[in-house]
Amino acid sequence: MTLPEEIGALTDELILAITKIDPTNTSRLKNLKHRVEDTFKSASHGRTDQFAVSKQLEGLQEKFQVLNKDDLADALRSRLTELDEHHSSWFPEILSFLLQLSARPAVFSRVDRLPKPKVDEDAKQLSWTELDASGSAYCGEDIWECVNFGADSSSEEDDDLVSSGRSDASIPQTLPSSPIASEEDYEIPDEVFSPGMDVVLVDSVREAQFWRPKKHAESNQVDNFSCRVVTELQIVRETLFMLQGLPTSLFWRLDDSIEVDRRYTLIHTSTEALSSLLRSFSMIGAKVDVIRRFIKITQVVLYMQTFHRCVEDRLKQFDSFLSEVQTQCISQGATFSVSLLQLAEDVRSASAMLVLLADLISNLKYNTPDDGVRCLDLLYDVVCMKQATGDDDEFRFLADLFFSCLETYIRPIRRWMEEGRLDSKEGISFVIDRGGDKDLRSLWRGWYAVDDTVGLPQFMKPVAQKIFTAGKSMVFLQHLNALEIPEGSETNILTLERIYGGDSSSLLCLPFAAICGSAIDKLVEVNHSFACDLLRKELDQQCGLWKSLQALEHIYLCKDLSVSAIIDNKVFDLMDRGRGAWSDRYLLTELAQSAFSSMSFIDHSRIIVRSHQDPQGRSRSVKALRTISFDYVLPWPIANVIPKDAIQSYQRISTFLMQIRRAKHLIVKQRLKYTNETDEFSHDRSSNALSYSLRHHMLWFLNTLYSHITDFVISTATESLRKSLSATQDVDAMIAAHRAYLSSLEDQCLLSSNLSPLHQVTINLLDLCVYFADIQAARYGDKTLDQRTPTKYAKSSQSRNNLSRRKPRGRYTDNAIQSDDEDDDDDDTQDESDEDVGNTTGISFHEAPYAHRLRDIKGHFDQSLAFLTAGLKGVGRVDGQISWEILAEKLEWRKRRLAV
Repeated sequence: MTLPEEIGALTDELILAITKIDPTNTSRLKNLKHRVEDTFKSASHGRTDQFAVSKQLEGLQEKFQVLNKDDLADALRSRLTELDEHHSSWFPEILSFLLQLSARPAVFSRVDRLPKPKVDEDAKQLSWTELDASGSAYCGEDIWECVNFGADSSSEEDDDLVSSGRSDASIPQTLPSSPIASEEDYEIPDEVFSPGMDVVLVDSVREAQFWRPKKHAESNQVDNFSCRVVTELQIVRETLFMLQGLPTSLFWRLDDSIEVDRRYTLIHTSTEALSSLLRSFSMIGAKVDVIRRFIKITQVVLYMQTFHRCVEDRLKQFDSFLSEVQTQCISQGATFSVSLLQLAEDVRSASAMLVLLADLISNLKYNTPDDGVRCLDLLYDVVCMKQATGDDDEFRFLADLFFSCLETYIRPIRRWMEEGRLDSKEGISFVIDRGGDKDLRSLWRGWYAVDDTVGLPQFMKPVAQKIFTAGKSMVFLQHLNALEIPEGSETNILTLERIYGGDSSSLLCLPFAAICGSAIDKLVEVNHSFACDLLRKELDQQCGLWKSLQALEHIYLCKDLSVSAIIDNKVFDLMDRGRGAWSDRYLLTELAQSAFSSMSFIDHSRIIVRSHQDPQGRSRSVKALRTISFDYVLPWPIANVIPKDAIQSYQRISTFLMQIRRAKHLIVKQRLKYTNETDEFSHDRSSNALSYSLRHHMLWFLNTLYSHITDFVISTATESLRKSLSATQDVDAMIAAHRAYLSSLEDQCLLSSNLSPLHQVTINLLDLCVYFADIQAARYGDKTLDQRTPTKYAKSSQSRNNLSRRKPRGRYTDNAIQSDDEDDDDDDTQDESDEDVGNTTGISFHEAPYAHRLRDIKGHFDQSLAFLTAGLKGVGRVDGQISWEILAEKLEWRKRRLAV
């Protein structure tokens, strides 16, 4: 029974694919096909059971579901459903074949997850050391002697062997005629190496060896010359060997130079001309030797490896040129005229680039840290010089070499600017990863730094800071989970054709330094602007930069006095009552969080009030307010823009504003009263007028100072800050703008170190206001107590008056002596709504009368105010700060008004 035609055609293809025989060999093909058909006919393989295959596939789906691989089960079911839409009788066989090939499909669902087969390690080979550890085997002296195989045989066997040898004439018998000579006595004859037929060749070789002394002995005696005459071809060959770095007889290598042996000369050339020509060859050879020594040094820096490879390729081209010249010299059939002058011209042209590179390499110090940077600088200078001299070919070659090295050099810089990653192997030399504690609040200032001690190419220094900023911005964006890769970064490669636009006519017209600098700046600017714009967008929209600035303005700069008044009233009231709780940080923290909770842009849970003990024990002076400070914990992205030292500047400004409000609070609280006829101070009616005048002028000074700071200084500076931040390009510019803003505020608020005398006199004026308010409280408070029934609080006040008599006369004392715990308990039971509950200031008028104290206050006030006004005018003229002159004019308004 013959096979069907379709199977027959498939059988032919199978035989041809496996055996690779010639299809035209019909006899061989028919024989193989007959054997294959017999195999097919004798085989008894049944069809695959399609129901068994379906059952296996269903079981595999259930197995996937049991192993919590529902996605695999659904994928298999959907594909089987799709397969049912097509019909083929071979589907059961295909599916069965796939099932047999599968290996743990529930575990290895992808091909790349399959475990790689382990390669069996080669069996360990035995060595002589393992076989004979002691080394005693095969050490006998007789191991190499000839073996006598007949020593152990019997005499009968020997007789039979001899008789058989005699009877059989066809078997020859060879016996040694003489003993074997030892290896030491054997001499190899010269005929083995120099047969008679090669004598002519050997003579020609010896004839070519012109450096042998015997060759020049006869000529020296006949011609009486002190030099050796050689041919021009011999000098050409020696020159080529020298340029290839090989030792020669005509040229000697001494240290790093090559000297010419002057014993050799030409018949048709003068000695001076030949020496000059050979010295030019030796100078070129010395330069080429510099290149050959350089390429033998292993380079570690990547861009130096690129430079090394390019120099090596150029040297190979020069060696190829030398090989071509040698080929022409030894070619017997070619018509080649030997000419040293032509060779000098060709060598000078072919080695021009190598000479330039040798001069560059000679200026390098091998294996030094700044060797690569110096190489780039020197290469850059050579390229600019060649363009200036108009050497187009040399300029092209050196420019291509420069950009090849530059592309390798900026590869880690690209990775730093595009991904914010510093590779340990290809790190940027001038960027340092400080390591240590990776606090996100100090990411911008503390994680990375620029190392000024490490060399940087001159053409990269203008963009070094932008490179540093772009990389830090990418690191910042990584931690914000907002990192994006700039588009088209892979195609922005620096080449000579790209920066010149492919116009060869512009190569010598446009200056290379300007074009290269512009291309590098453009490359850096693309990444810098992309990273900084993206980071500014994240800070503005996602991190809440403007909300944080608004929160700081309300918390520290008291933009909304209705909220600040809640804190001020509580603190000032506790201070007036002599309570130590006024500086309780827990109480103040809760109070501040409650006061600012109504503002949506302030996260009141981030407000913390800190306090510390006043070392000088001041309780009445405004300096006591320095013991408390408000702290607003910013989110870590904003804390990188507004660091901790900036918050401290905010706190100093806030404390100064609070001191002014404290003084004003006491002045406004003490309302002056008219005295009646029974008043003990009624005999001095002028004191009432003086007290009214002092109160008026003090309120005028406090209002003028506070309104000037808040309405003019802070509002103007804040508006300028918002404009500056909107125009900044990167985080460094934002930090600089905010630092300049705080510095300007501190200067105009007299808080800088160079304005400390003016700040001190301002604090003295505020303390005079507090002292005046305390005098009024002491005067009217004593009167009130005299009209009441003496209490324990009155006794405590009287004891404080007795203590105050020990104070120096005419000197302001601001010690508020707190009562004992029992007195504090009694104070809690008093009516808190009473405004003047008595004299709690510890001031007595027995030693210094009331009128005398008023006159003393007025004198100090006028003197301090005049000093402050003059100082503001002086610093305004020196530093040119207009706000100081404006404040001075406002403070002089009272003097001018009185003069009128």
